[in-house]
Amino acid sequence: MSKESEDFSTEIVQRGVENSGPNAGSISFSVRVRPRLPDFLSSVNLKYVKLGYGYLISHRLYLLLAPPLLAVFIARIAKFTWHDLYEKYGLIEILFIPALLFLLLYFYIDLTPGSTYLLDFSCFRPSNEYKISKAEFIELAKKSGNFNDTTIEFQERVLKKSGIGDETYLPKGVFRPGYRNSLKDGRQEVSMVMFGAINDVLAATKVKPKDIKILIVNCGILNTTPSLSSMIVNHFKLRHDIHSFNLGGMGCGAGITAIDLAKDLLDAYPRTYALVVSTEAVSSTWYSGNDIEMQLPNCFFRMGAAAIVLSNFRLDRWRAKYELKQLVRIHKGMDNRSYKSIHQKEDSEGRKGINVSKDIIEVGGHALKANITTLGPLVLPVSEQLHFFTNLVLKKKKTKPYIPDYKLAFEHMCILATSKKVLDEIQKNLELTEEYMEASRKTLERFGNTSSSSIWYELAYLEFNSRIKTGDRVCQIASGAGFVCNSVVWKALRNVRKPNHSPWIEDQT
Repeated sequence: MSKESEDFSTEIVQRGVENSGPNAGSISFSVRVRPRLPDFLSSVNLKYVKLGYGYLISHRLYLLLAPPLLAVFIARIAKFTWHDLYEKYGLIEILFIPALLFLLLYFYIDLTPGSTYLLDFSCFRPSNEYKISKAEFIELAKKSGNFNDTTIEFQERVLKKSGIGDETYLPKGVFRPGYRNSLKDGRQEVSMVMFGAINDVLAATKVKPKDIKILIVNCGILNTTPSLSSMIVNHFKLRHDIHSFNLGGMGCGAGITAIDLAKDLLDAYPRTYALVVSTEAVSSTWYSGNDIEMQLPNCFFRMGAAAIVLSNFRLDRWRAKYELKQLVRIHKGMDNRSYKSIHQKEDSEGRKGINVSKDIIEVGGHALKANITTLGPLVLPVSEQLHFFTNLVLKKKKTKPYIPDYKLAFEHMCILATSKKVLDEIQKNLELTEEYMEASRKTLERFGNTSSSSIWYELAYLEFNSRIKTGDRVCQIASGAGFVCNSVVWKALRNVRKPNHSPWIEDQT
């Protein structure tokens, strides 16, 4: 019974004054019971542990075995003198040996995955005309006439506890009376944020548009014809043979999905630049109805976009900021409750919006738990892995398994800035310090939830405060509709100096 109670959180809610019955005139209360984030430190799913070690073996085993085998082969060959070779073998056999050695070396280099470098990235900050405080949000919502009193009260309560500050950005046209999502509003918003971010990152990297061979754009709700990626191709006049992709309907976790796709394409096309753009159109996610379960995106989503330039040129290592080390994606869509936890639908009046289930925290917790359990064998120090693996094999049935300290694997973490409550639960379950959570909390306060681009605003915060040093490992974690939870680990190749252009520079124009 005690274990079951740990899976839920309780909240005492004042219901007001009773109007009738034996308790008329007295204040009544109710106890609200909700699922909470699963306790990561109490159990571990062996399926994901095996998956993590499977990744480790499949991606690293041949890299570990090939060098010693090659060394043994060379050592054996070195024992032969030219005289021995000339007497025992003919000219063809003698030439065959270096040819074989060259062939083995070629296959080793060819099979070794090429490195993916992050040259630079940029996050767009809208102009001050889009800036909105929580008080102004409620005032405009009331004036719009689109929401009833119950909905307004709900928005006020959510914003008060959200962790969002008073300087986030929102297209205020969504507060027009009778507002309906339109392609015009959506296109205007994404063109502003995407083009702005791309202009900045191209200027920072000095990469010319014609040199970009791979383009990947992710935007959850707005999917136009022509696509958003085509919009970028047209605006920047990219090359005619560009490999262009447009990812939609994948929510806040799609940014890391786009990085994964870019990495696979870079592995297939050597000496290539890839441009990844992550954004969301708030004017398209906006809901003007009164279904409470569809109000959360209105309260949390804000304008933003990030543009990232990746490269697999070996010489770019000397100017790149980061190298991609590991990437893990978990999809829980086979479970109906996870699949339905975030979905777009129409209310009874035909108004479109995003429905967020009451199970979202529990669903997200299980997905996050699966992801970090899989990621562990790829990133944890050998000592932690040996301790964990030994405990796993020799542990007694009734004892809790040893859970490694994930803080030993990363110097920095960028966890999707969804809401204060979610960040609090993650911090508690992963036993993270405030330093690890600082970038996420500051981003939520300053920019709100910018969906898939949020983790890049967080990395920009770390860079702005000169936190990134050579060799530091940065883990970005994001989850979204599907339900998915993705993580990517970057290694800093140099001390990252405070950038000249950043969304965190308040006086920049």
